[in-house]
Amino acid sequence: MATTIFREMWLPKNETCESSIDLQRFLHYSLVPSVAIIIVLSCLEKRSRERPIDEKWPFLRRRCGILIPLDFVEAFANRWSLAFAFGATASKVMILFSGGCLPLQVPRWAQVPVILVCSMEVGLSSYPFFICLSTLSQITGALLGFLYTGSWFIVIVLNIAQCPHGQVVGKYEKILFYWPSLLCLVFLLSRFSHILMKTLWVRLRQDLPSEETSFLKIHQAQYVQQLMRKPPRLPLQKSWIQRKVYEWDPDFRFPSRMICMAVLALICLYLFVMIEVYVGKLVLLTLNILEENFETLIAAQNTSEVLASSVQRLKEFIDVTEDVWIFTTFTACLTSVSYVVHILACYRKHMKRLWAGKKQFLPLATCKLSHSVAAIARYSGWQIAYLVWGYLIVHIVQCLFGVMLMYILVLPIKHGQAIEAVKSLGPGILTVAIVVGLMVLQTVTATRFFLQPKISPDDKEKPLALDNRKAFHNFNYFFFFYNVLLGLSACLYRLLCSVVVGAWLIARIDRTIMPKGYEAADMDFRVSKKARTRWLLLYTLLNNPSLSALRKPK
Repeated sequence: MATTIFREMWLPKNETCESSIDLQRFLHYSLVPSVAIIIVLSCLEKRSRERPIDEKWPFLRRRCGILIPLDFVEAFANRWSLAFAFGATASKVMILFSGGCLPLQVPRWAQVPVILVCSMEVGLSSYPFFICLSTLSQITGALLGFLYTGSWFIVIVLNIAQCPHGQVVGKYEKILFYWPSLLCLVFLLSRFSHILMKTLWVRLRQDLPSEETSFLKIHQAQYVQQLMRKPPRLPLQKSWIQRKVYEWDPDFRFPSRMICMAVLALICLYLFVMIEVYVGKLVLLTLNILEENFETLIAAQNTSEVLASSVQRLKEFIDVTEDVWIFTTFTACLTSVSYVVHILACYRKHMKRLWAGKKQFLPLATCKLSHSVAAIARYSGWQIAYLVWGYLIVHIVQCLFGVMLMYILVLPIKHGQAIEAVKSLGPGILTVAIVVGLMVLQTVTATRFFLQPKISPDDKEKPLALDNRKAFHNFNYFFFFYNVLLGLSACLYRLLCSVVVGAWLIARIDRTIMPKGYEAADMDFRVSKKARTRWLLLYTLLNNPSLSALRKPK
């Protein structure tokens, strides 16, 4: 059923159309109004202090300041508006993907600079979305932002209306790729309209109190008040969603960079899944052609039963892999979406621990200040990239396990070979049971016969002191050869678990996939060996003050 729906949706149709609006060309043309908006708002932006240029040109009055698209550190205003502004840029990224950012034949060494220029072009074209939201000149910013956003919305809608199909995915390609950006543009239009009407209303009604900016945010003050209250005597009953998934905290607000990261990660994940579906369509077409060629060969020639059975197995493998791939697409998507929610929950938990002065969960070695500042700039982009590539890796791993499960359990039952499958699995299950039983036997025997009795009847465990030493040495000798063979199986099991857990957690930056002692190889753990050494030196000198006099001077 899933295969039939997939083929009806994604197999190419004989529907061709061409739109008179070239979005890639409009992207180039949009740089002119974008630069104009930047110049206008920059002229209205005031600088924090006077410069020598103000003495030379007094009419500036500290004007012509540097615009800030958004604060990546501690901004809490316009969080969702900035997040949807990032979502609106997804359409421009898709323009580069569909039209190609290498219009001319350039040498391979020049491709990276050209791609950098193309990305800078997309950033410059999207810059008005952010500065119109963040500028202090709200009337001008809202008016210019509404006109600029509206022009992009109209152009994209006209392009889709003239030709909703495409040459890559096929039917309704542009609708599938551009509807997230259109939704974000509609949100920005409503937001700019709200800012414009609200600001005009405040200007007309001058008796209304103006909003004052405070150093202490409201939610931060509420959090401190909540800490000062007495905790309730009986703990509140929490639902399963609050205990296992996510619990809303009214006294905590995520900064804009976390909200932007979450929204843009979900949109990029959706676009990546659409691209993956397209690649799956190409692979499906290739496999279907291969299958039809084999069937034609069998029908045209008097082939042997071995070749016919091989073709039948190939057809079954194609069908099984296709169904499992489609099913695991949904499970991998749910896993990635749950990671986004979990990342936000972990961020809130870690921030509350830092506010309380608890730093035990951090690496022992702190980073240099320059590394921390650079990490702030890298985090959002790296997290989105890790989430997208992590989805692909998790999808592949889930698909492999799904195909194994189908061949081990489902297909034998489908072909009426359930008893034979159980018989084939029986020796393996029995072997595992014997291995686990012997491991338990070694532990129980060592605890019961080779440890001295409890010192006090109230002790929970026996002391770590050997008893029956001669029997213990003989026990170790004879089990030594068996443990060598058992260690091989344990080594393979350990390697398999490392691969599965590492692939599962590749999208999680808050957890390192490297073993203890090798965290420095993980670029996202950011451990400084110099800082670790200094910390150990400080710890040693604090516990041994007399060593300070013996240290070598600089």
